[in-house]
Amino acid sequence: MSTTMYSTSIPVFKQMLGSLQTILQKAQAHAAEKKIEDQVFLQARLAPDMFNLIRQVQIAADFAKGVSARLAGVAVPDYQDTENSFEELQTRLSTTIDFISSLDAAQFEDSENREIVLRPGTPKEKKLMGNAYLLSYGLPQFFFHVTTTYAILRHHGVELGKRDYMGNY
Repeated sequence: MSTTMYSTSIPVFKQMLGSLQTILQKAQAHAAEKKIEDQVFLQARLAPDMFNLIRQVQIAADFAKGVSARLAGVAVPDYQDTENSFEELQTRLSTTIDFISSLDAAQFEDSENREIVLRPGTPKEKKLMGNAYLLSYGLPQFFFHVTTTYAILRHHGVELGKRDYMGNY
């Protein structure tokens, strides 16, 4: 059986979005146990010029839904980026999981050969074939933001390990 674009994307996104949900649950429990305001973690970043935790989670969800939608040939859902709590981030992750779960493998047929246009009509427009879009752009971007979320929380004392990062597989 050959690897398909669907099997290379949707299960991976679902696994890691589930991992993010667990990581955020542990962070919220840690904050409550240590009597630390949630915003300390939600606004945390690794370096002054990096996005905070909220934005890292938002972008991870954006890559999961955007890459999946484009490869499936459907409209990318629009999220407003208004999350400001652990609960709201959990809702965003659940909404993203529900969306990508609604896509089926047939929608991904021949998507490796589909041209994906990023930032169309702008000076930063970039065209990629589906395979390169997923493997060289989408997945690396997604993993960067998932990993950065993990690193922010780990750096700020939340007890997380590799199993938390990997999620269920």
